[in-house]
Amino acid sequence: MHPKLGVDRHTAEAVAPRSSRGEFDIGVLLPVARQGDRESIGELLQHYRNYLMLLATTQVERRLQSRISPSDIVQETMLRAHRHFAQFRGKTEQELLAWLRQILLTNLARFVERYMLTAKRDIRREVSIEQLGASVAASSAQFNSLLCARGQTPSAAAQRREEAVLLADRLAQLPPKYRAVLVLRNIQGLSFEEAAARLKRPLGATRMLWLRAIKKLRAAYHKSEEQDA
Repeated sequence: MHPKLGVDRHTAEAVAPRSSRGEFDIGVLLPVARQGDRESIGELLQHYRNYLMLLATTQVERRLQSRISPSDIVQETMLRAHRHFAQFRGKTEQELLAWLRQILLTNLARFVERYMLTAKRDIRREVSIEQLGASVAASSAQFNSLLCARGQTPSAAAQRREEAVLLADRLAQLPPKYRAVLVLRNIQGLSFEEAAARLKRPLGATRMLWLRAIKKLRAAYHKSEEQDA
């Protein structure tokens, strides 16, 4: 059994992080996964770990970060999705993302409720499933806004993928400090002053960090477009 989540070792290994993603064609992999092939399900879900991690990170309030780990939420989401994949009836990446977001949302609400009950607070006054759902949707919209700012035309391969997933993958390639400032500034929509306070950096240093992060992100996209050409 998985020591933390109480799942069998085979399932845990199927959704464990992988060092190499390789080429990915959801049109080929999804139909095989829907037939119940466990290895294909694990491979398919792995391509959305970065996306789910970015969503979870943006949803965990600062006051909860000491008690709730985004990585725990994502791991539980991946495990549940793998275990119950037969319930997924969609045929597109967009439908798959919506299904995964709902599982993430349910898990996040469960984690928050667990914390709220421990703190003897009324969860109904603190958070609702509707609020969390709206927040997840807003984060996805912010992903697309950042992509539009890069001024490049996506390759044919990129156009077949959801932009939010591609952005999450590119952000995962950046150093943590770059990823953090981009999430705070461009995804969570904080001002530079607020981002500087979160990062515990001077305002000027935060602006420079953001400029370097944008440059690195665009370079990552440019390299990806060249490889897809």
